[in-house]
Amino acid sequence: MTPRPRPDPAELARRNRRTGMVAAGVVAGMVGLSFAAVPLYSLFCAVTGFNGTPMLGQAAPGGAEGAGHITVRFSANTQPDLPWRFLPEQNSVSVRYGDEQMAFYSAHNSAGVPVTGVSTYNVTPEVVGPYFHKTACFCFEAQTLGAGETVQMPLSFWVDPKIAQDPNTADIRTITINYTFFRSLDDAARAGALAKAGEHVGRRAIQ
Repeated sequence: MTPRPRPDPAELARRNRRTGMVAAGVVAGMVGLSFAAVPLYSLFCAVTGFNGTPMLGQAAPGGAEGAGHITVRFSANTQPDLPWRFLPEQNSVSVRYGDEQMAFYSAHNSAGVPVTGVSTYNVTPEVVGPYFHKTACFCFEAQTLGAGETVQMPLSFWVDPKIAQDPNTADIRTITINYTFFRSLDDAARAGALAKAGEHVGRRAIQ
């Protein structure tokens, strides 16, 4: 049997370096994808209306004469570790298809020190997500309330008239938009809320 030639040490070192670089690149890529997964999924939901995420950023076309109306209800939740009282200032509004509508939430910090919160949101039934357009709100931006402070938080939105033409949504008469305040986005991620949340659109300061 002919003995195998010994590999050249320099060539072996080059191969090991290439293997290490490839492995490091794969690991880095996987880490990068894991960090990008939540914002990419949120952006996908925001663009498509998937999973009850309102569509974003499109200007209201204005309601045509004789356009139908739909009721929009407002819901609010606060995670237990956030010492806020967070409520909608109206239970519901009747909105004409295509018309932009404004609504308000209020938040009160019951703690004796400033506290910062961040909100996420979604709409139900989930099937209406592609037709509910949110043009400005307070979500996904840190909101700091001073000790005992109360603020108003505005929301601007409209409902696409095409909702009445879709067989899957034509019979829906009520949409509910729900906001949940967390102490931080990390808290929201741990609670799984980001999977149903849309990107923030429109920077409108709390009043």
